[in-house]
This record gives sequence, C-alpha cells and structure tokens, in this order.
Amino acid sequence: MTIKIPKEQKDEIVSRIQTFYYEQTGDEIGQLAAENWFEFFYKEVGPVFYNQGIMDSKDVLMDKMLLLEEDLYALKRPDHERRR
Repeated sequence: MTIKIPKEQKDEIVSRIQTFYYEQTGDEIGQLAAENWFEFFYKEVGPVFYNQGIMDSKDVLMDKMLLLEEDLYALKRPDHERRR
C-alpha cells in the first residue's frame, strides 16, 4: 500500500528539511538534496511510524469494543425460566 502525499504537503516538508539542515549545519541544502532526504525517510522510516500508528489504532479500537461489549451486556434483561 502506497501512501499518497499531496504535492503541497511534500513541498512544505522539503522546505522544512532545508530549514532544519541550515539550522543544524549552517550550510544550505538544495531542493534536490532535500527531496532525496525526504524520499529516504519516506521509504525507510515512514513504514515504522505508519505500522505503529496502525497498532495504536487497533489498540484503541479494541478498548472501545470491550467497552461496547460491557455496555451491551449491561443492557441484557434477566431471563425468566419457564415453569413446568
């Protein structure tokens, strides 16, 4: 599965990479170099954060399902046994 990032958002991230690089080193980094850094993190580091986000979402959903199950159980009415 490939995540699509809008061009405007990618351009903003590339610009932020350029700013970060300058603030850290005092040297400027060009557009192409910043895009290469972006691609590296997108391909190599991005999946780690994506997968963690999926697992976090699963955990939240499981907690909500447990609460829902408890709420539904609380709504049950007592069964009355039929007398013979």
